[in-house]
Amino acid sequence: MKNILVIGVGPHARRTHLPALAAGQDTGLVGTVTGVDLPAAAHAPVTYGTQRGVRTLPLTLVEPFDPTLRTLPHAVRHVLDAVVRRCSIDAVVVSTEPASHMAYAQWALERGLSVLLDKPLSVHAHCSTDPQRAHAILSDYDQLLACYRHARKHHPQLLVSVQCQRRYHPAFWRMRDLIAEVAEQTNCPVTSIQSFHSDGQWRMPDELIDITYHGFTRGYGKCAHSGYHFFDIVPWLLAAGERSGKELDTVEIHAHITRPADVLAQLGVADHEQLFPGFAARNPYTLRELRTATAGFGEVDAFISMACKSGRRTMTLGSINLVHHGFSQRGNLTPAAASLYKGNGRIRHETHIIEQGPFQALHFHSLQTLGDTTPSAGPHALGGESHIEVHVFRNNRFRPTWTKHTTLGYEALTTTWNADAAVPTQESSRRRAINEFLDYLNGRRTREQMLSELTSHRRASTLMAGAYLSMANQRTGASPVTTLDFRATHTTAPLPAQDTAGAVP
Repeated sequence: MKNILVIGVGPHARRTHLPALAAGQDTGLVGTVTGVDLPAAAHAPVTYGTQRGVRTLPLTLVEPFDPTLRTLPHAVRHVLDAVVRRCSIDAVVVSTEPASHMAYAQWALERGLSVLLDKPLSVHAHCSTDPQRAHAILSDYDQLLACYRHARKHHPQLLVSVQCQRRYHPAFWRMRDLIAEVAEQTNCPVTSIQSFHSDGQWRMPDELIDITYHGFTRGYGKCAHSGYHFFDIVPWLLAAGERSGKELDTVEIHAHITRPADVLAQLGVADHEQLFPGFAARNPYTLRELRTATAGFGEVDAFISMACKSGRRTMTLGSINLVHHGFSQRGNLTPAAASLYKGNGRIRHETHIIEQGPFQALHFHSLQTLGDTTPSAGPHALGGESHIEVHVFRNNRFRPTWTKHTTLGYEALTTTWNADAAVPTQESSRRRAINEFLDYLNGRRTREQMLSELTSHRRASTLMAGAYLSMANQRTGASPVTTLDFRATHTTAPLPAQDTAGAVP
């Protein structure tokens, strides 16, 4: 049994990591679980558990530190080192504010501890307005990867896994297999991809300032919250269609965004006073004060266009469209929970449309409401809490053995994972990501079987850095289009020679 240290026990860890670790304790994969957090977390005991019983998490407190630091202050390291010795820690879960991920992950690697790292790998305050801080997102990846490789020289079994649950989702497994199958038969890559995600989160004007969890106050927003999932899953799917001579090596990125000032123009203070009679009494800010206070805040919505190239030739056109300020089912002025992390009418609308030349189209839809659309529809129907469909279209006039249209619903997408049912939900996929990490720690999986090792995340980091570079460049008056190396494994070697045959000026 492996002893686990959870650094950061906020809403995400309490909803995702602690229940999975409790289940691991029940099955003998996990020994002790110890928590680390800031003093504000000590106001109430942290409990977690399963049906077999509730446990109280032992909690060690560390003082806040400057998030721009890429290494932990001596005092914090001293406290953490003492916990590692006292509790015989074997591995670390890093679930802090993303700006601190790098510092904690590097500390763990220097101690020979395997890491389950929350997404994104890193972020920098004001990266949506400062190009240098935006570019640092990508250099952080290179630095962490170098640290990982160095640590493995002394601890060969060391592992860093990044928790990106869509890699563990049966619908994405199936789509990746379908892409690979058509690419094998036709040599055609993915030629276009459109990804869309909406949080269904409605923030009132005063909450833009007063609610900081998954907010915009640090100069970044949606792209650094749930956005990394899509920066990750898009290249993960594209890789299934790459073939010799058609490997992606560069990407051009252009981001269009809204910031809080734009949202306040869309639906402002006066509008909310009309919509909610109690809002005027609660809100302490004028519209001018809100605009001034949020001037340096991060992005609320981001529509990002991409051109992925091999040589000078565009292989794949794509878009990743990320929405905070979208369709919601919130109807109350006062939120039920202070963070807005879950609940309060928050729902998910997610789609992916993938075209593979003239041969195949895949449509993924996960469209929720609160509850079922009709009493008899069930949770998997359109609008249900776990609605999911993948539509597969194939050119059966070109290849008669193909089926022209197949619909894969919840039951068809349910498969097996380690002899257990793998249902196509985000919650179940999060648990599989954690369970895979625990299996590896206990010798039940090999490194080659891991779906989300750090070494496979360069392209995701590139897309995130490129999106923020585009935002920041626009803020400074530079070109909105940024071009970056998009090779899956970066080396210092130059990019392949550019194909100029027949190029149009």
